[in-house]
Amino acid sequence: MTPEEMKQRTKKFALRVIGLVDALPKDHAANVIGRQLLRAGTSVGSNYLAACRARSQAEFIAKLGIVEEEADESIYWMELLTEGGLMQRKRLSPLMKEAGELLAIVVSSINTARGDSRGAGGRESAIRNPQSAMGPPQASGMARNHG
Repeated sequence: MTPEEMKQRTKKFALRVIGLVDALPKDHAANVIGRQLLRAGTSVGSNYLAACRARSQAEFIAKLGIVEEEADESIYWMELLTEGGLMQRKRLSPLMKEAGELLAIVVSSINTARGDSRGAGGRESAIRNPQSAMGPPQASGMARNHG
């Protein structure tokens, strides 16, 4: 996928998120979750644009990391909408699938940019337990499986 195709795909994702949020019930919980989803879902594309304008490889990787976080967060908010009974899963499934695909593409891009062939499951967590004297941290498996 070219950067231009990814820009268009993330913009289309943002527009679909806007449409979804507009279709949510007009109650307090849906309003709060909807605002969070709107923020995360629209920032996927804007942060991808920022990554494309990065001035260094390190900046590119860092900005793609933000895209990864926002795509993952979008999935989380959509899961809350379905599990909270605010929207039927079948209505959200295509958008959740797209978010998962965007997430996979970005993770792959980050790994490629790092020259890392281990994949997301091989990343170590930056979180350290100060109580532990067990040596180096093990792979955390922090990337969620949304597929």
